[in-house]
Amino acid sequence: MKLNRVMWGVVLLFVGTVLLLENFDIINFYWRNVWSFWPVFLIIAGVNILFNRNKSETGNMISLGVLVLMLGFMFYRGQQPPLNKNWIGERFSKDLDLDLDSAEEGDTEKLKFAEPFVAADLAKKTVLNISGGGTSFNLEGETDQLITADVERKYGDFILQKESSDSVNIITFKMKDKKGGNWSLGNGGNDVDLALNKKPEWTINMNMGAGEVKLDLSDYKMRSFRFDGGAASVDLKVGTLLPITDVVVKTGVASVEIAIPESSGCRIKTKTGLSAKDFPGFIKIDNGNYETSNYKTSTKKIFISLDGGLSNFEVNRY
Repeated sequence: MKLNRVMWGVVLLFVGTVLLLENFDIINFYWRNVWSFWPVFLIIAGVNILFNRNKSETGNMISLGVLVLMLGFMFYRGQQPPLNKNWIGERFSKDLDLDLDSAEEGDTEKLKFAEPFVAADLAKKTVLNISGGGTSFNLEGETDQLITADVERKYGDFILQKESSDSVNIITFKMKDKKGGNWSLGNGGNDVDLALNKKPEWTINMNMGAGEVKLDLSDYKMRSFRFDGGAASVDLKVGTLLPITDVVVKTGVASVEIAIPESSGCRIKTKTGLSAKDFPGFIKIDNGNYETSNYKTSTKKIFISLDGGLSNFEVNRY
């Protein structure tokens, strides 16, 4: 077996083991502690080139040993409570001249955003674009406005804006700094409680690096939901108010749970790499495709597309 494959296998085993231990609350692992050690992988690559040139067993063992030693150190370092308030460290952040929040840990600022609802909105397609890193988004209520957002802010700036044409409303809610980038630098995260008007037909697009999403959309007319993120936790509940609903999720390392009604026919298309899949009540049609038994006969259909590198995907029926 090629050494490169073995080494990548060890790295994936390390990441998977850490995530599993975190999920069962066996350890608390602070990824920000090991972020500054990324040059380790350059060292490992250099050792691999030097000792594996002649493809000797001794060189292979040295390269593998260095990798295991480095990962062991990172495992130990990742369990130590972080000393700096920022992911990349206070000294390095000053060198980069980033616009960081100066509040102490636990300090929050409460913000309120709202976009009014007008009768003309019913005749238009409504698109909601959400972006932000290190933020927890929650939706469980409704509003007479078009959208409201209650924010407990620890860092970053938020904006809510609306652009309208004859046929579509585009609502944008995002977190940004002065330079326009999305950052996850605070000690802890921002909390956002969203409320939507139930009258329009919604298309929701979310783009975020890391964070948590909990959206109960079972009582909303949701035409489509698209999530594109890195390390995130997604909890989504879908309803039956429209004949067709599309759900597209693309993640790196994430936990994704989707709840769909039993009365709806559903097809799942997966491209999940090393991800875990759990689809109770679904029939496997072919490689990567699953359907409910009532998919062809149901008048309400949900199409789900899942794409993830190292994630856990669950789709349950209620």
